[in-house]
Amino acid sequence: MTYAYPARDSRPERHSLDVVAHRGASEDAPEHTLAAYRKAIEDGADALECDVRLTADGHLVCVHDRRVNRTSNGRGAVSGLELADLAALDFGSWKGQATDAEAPDRDPDLDRVSPASLPGEADDDHRDRTSVLTLERLLELVADADRRVELAIETKHPTRWAGQVEERLITLLDRFGLARPPKDEPSPVRVMSFSARSLYRVHLAAPGIPTVYLMQFLSPRYRDGRLPAGVGIAGPSIRIVRNNPEFVSRLQRAGNGVHVWTVNEPEDVELCARLGVDAVITNRPKAVLTQLGRR
Repeated sequence: MTYAYPARDSRPERHSLDVVAHRGASEDAPEHTLAAYRKAIEDGADALECDVRLTADGHLVCVHDRRVNRTSNGRGAVSGLELADLAALDFGSWKGQATDAEAPDRDPDLDRVSPASLPGEADDDHRDRTSVLTLERLLELVADADRRVELAIETKHPTRWAGQVEERLITLLDRFGLARPPKDEPSPVRVMSFSARSLYRVHLAAPGIPTVYLMQFLSPRYRDGRLPAGVGIAGPSIRIVRNNPEFVSRLQRAGNGVHVWTVNEPEDVELCARLGVDAVITNRPKAVLTQLGRR
């Protein structure tokens, strides 16, 4: 089946600083759940960020960790589980949140309720907060939005599936008409990764999709503002930007965009705005938009 992505204005309104919802509005709802992404759209986020992993039976799912132990009531590696296995788990239980600095706040009363005991809309709401989310379902959500909502997709590596992740990703994006955006229109999708090889695969298969090279530490190789071949956007951590604010200008002088993660504190938002970065990736899209005067 081919999905028709709604026509968008080829010159959408751009803001000096775009706000990207990190794993959805993950301060308010369990990360990577449909509820988190719906909330982010309602809050006005310019884009949604998600991590994707490939299941044992070839489905792309939005899960950050290699294993499901932290964010579900199950155990095991995503790559070793089938989609049906993941669908049987509760991804709103948050048993591992005490050790996760980025875990969102949640409603403990809702998390204790069994889905079978919830009728109608309450049942749907519980599933939206606890069910594993496929990338396909997230793309459907974005396609149904009544405004332009961009998507920043992070491929997770290393993985046993290697290049199959990018292959499945491009195939799925192609079904939604997103793999080959017109040259005169900005792509609503970008692919991010800490793996330069992953981004190279994406660039070869779909050169029209922007790629973002994520950085946890400032490598001497890229200190001068250069990025891997085919990449036009840098994704430094907020720690890099705090400690090396001049790095942003070096990236900009080299002609690169700058998307910073994970920007939650008001002083960090202010720093990024002052440095002129293009986007901040945050667990708190509503609060950041309010700080920027966009609510």
